[in-house]
Amino acid sequence: QVQLVESGGGLVQAGGSLRLSCAASGGPFSIYAMSWFRQAPGKEREFVGGISPIDGNTYYVDSVKGRFTISRDNAKNTVYLQMNSLKPEDTAVYYCAANRGYYTGRFPREYDYWGQGTQVTVSS
Repeated sequence: QVQLVESGGGLVQAGGSLRLSCAASGGPFSIYAMSWFRQAPGKEREFVGGISPIDGNTYYVDSVKGRFTISRDNAKNTVYLQMNSLKPEDTAVYYCAANRGYYTGRFPREYDYWGQGTQVTVSS
């Protein structure tokens, strides 16, 4: 059974940075499409960005382009989300997700495995 464990969340002032990590175990990590989602109170879970297992291409929602960067280290079975220039509207629980089907989709239903989430709070 694949397990995903996020870490790195916390409280940061607007303009600050955080780096989230998602460690995977129990499956062939290198062939999974990996993505980050977030969910703010009262809102639906939203795609933040993803990284392809095939060519390493990355994809982002428009609101984080130029501020967030996704990377993966297959040797460590870990995917990262570097978040810079954080804004109060980035406040949410951040989840990592894995798709066995190589496809870096933008909808939660396209993912097979989920982490438990890590809280990111950005103060103004």
